[in-house]
Amino acid sequence: MAHVLIVDDEINIRRVLAAMLKREGYEVTTAQDGEQALAVLQKAPVDVVVTDLVMPRLGGMELLRRVSAEFPDVPCIVITAHGTVDSAVAALKAGAFDYITKPFEQDDLKAVIAKAARAHDLERQNVHGGPGDGDRAPLVGGSPAMRAIYDILDRVADSPSTVLITGESGTGKELIASALHRGSSRRDRPLIKVNCAAIPKDLVESELFGHEKGAFTGAVASKPGRFELADGGTLFLDEIGEVPLEMQVKLLRALQESEFERVGGIKTLKVDVRLVAATNRDLQSLIADGRFREDLFYRLNVVPIALPPLRDRREDIPLLVQHFLEKYNKRLGKHVERVEDEALQLLLGYPWPGNIRELENLMERSVLFADGPEILASSLPDALRERPGVPATPIAAVGHIGAIAAPSGASMKEIVRQAQAELERELITRALEETGGNVTRAAKRLQISRKSLQVKMKDLGLRGTDD
Repeated sequence: MAHVLIVDDEINIRRVLAAMLKREGYEVTTAQDGEQALAVLQKAPVDVVVTDLVMPRLGGMELLRRVSAEFPDVPCIVITAHGTVDSAVAALKAGAFDYITKPFEQDDLKAVIAKAARAHDLERQNVHGGPGDGDRAPLVGGSPAMRAIYDILDRVADSPSTVLITGESGTGKELIASALHRGSSRRDRPLIKVNCAAIPKDLVESELFGHEKGAFTGAVASKPGRFELADGGTLFLDEIGEVPLEMQVKLLRALQESEFERVGGIKTLKVDVRLVAATNRDLQSLIADGRFREDLFYRLNVVPIALPPLRDRREDIPLLVQHFLEKYNKRLGKHVERVEDEALQLLLGYPWPGNIRELENLMERSVLFADGPEILASSLPDALRERPGVPATPIAAVGHIGAIAAPSGASMKEIVRQAQAELERELITRALEETGGNVTRAAKRLQISRKSLQVKMKDLGLRGTDD
């Protein structure tokens, strides 16, 4: 069960909560103020922090800020008296997971702690969100490249800064845009998506900024544009490289000034829009060819996110396979339990030119046509079966995933879980060896937080040295 840290200056509250949570099966540690709590967090992995707000030495609000900065994957639950609900709201804005008011029902607190523990577990599995699980779109993967992207999302999701997502077709750029929106304070406002490549060139201005009645032939009524529809929310411009050059000046002005006019209109409209753009084109090459404005590129490229192709993150393939297996079992009413080891090895060896979209389509087809509880190598397309073994990759451990010994009849989920544990063990062991056992340096090499590495080392029974 999860490890819960209770922080309160009242000893009776600490004792009651500790006894209650221990009966529920949790591991519990207590602290009487924020300084003691930080000392606990430095020494041992903690899954959930439950803290009072008003305490001597280091209070709950400052503890929350420190935990958010130093242990961002640990959810904090704030306990507050009725008279300090405003402070609780401020705590939520500062990053608290939830708050409970005194006096509270034990069942309410247990429910919030269970939800926080589940959120932390999802973070550790690197499955960011999902239906009913927080405010993230489902992002699946535990590779160093994806961990770095998760860190960027955590930092910029709730900022107004413009984000430019680049990557090959099928790498999940729209999912990243959705994650940015759902992770922001704009989540309850519209997320408007525009595929710029799908709009005829002579209608791009009308689509983005709207038009007045009679502005052009066929404009029989006034129509708001996508910028207006996204007011207060997020506007996602996919395939931004396809915007005509003559329109890029107007787009740049709209981004810089947050204002524009409808086509055929004279009234200047102001909007509050957070822009996220994406492209699979090399915008620098387009700039060199005179087909994309350099000033617009710099305005878009405030926060760049480069998504790796699937062939460069092969260690994520088992997790993605399991994710799509569960998704299409539910959607298609099937009961496919696993993927044959040989089939999984073939999936690992394929270069995936269509990236995650291609893998998802293959999994949907495989689940749909599976005759039994297992997807067999013989049922995969010839393009996969005719390829030689797994090619060399930057992470050689991936080649061993398909060969992991598993109990006869083990489910796909069990095989994937075992494969991920073996892969993580090998990666962490290698990083520790290369850094002389230094946990901080190993975490930087793996591009994960020091706390996340400590948690995984504890799970895997590995040891390192402090700074």
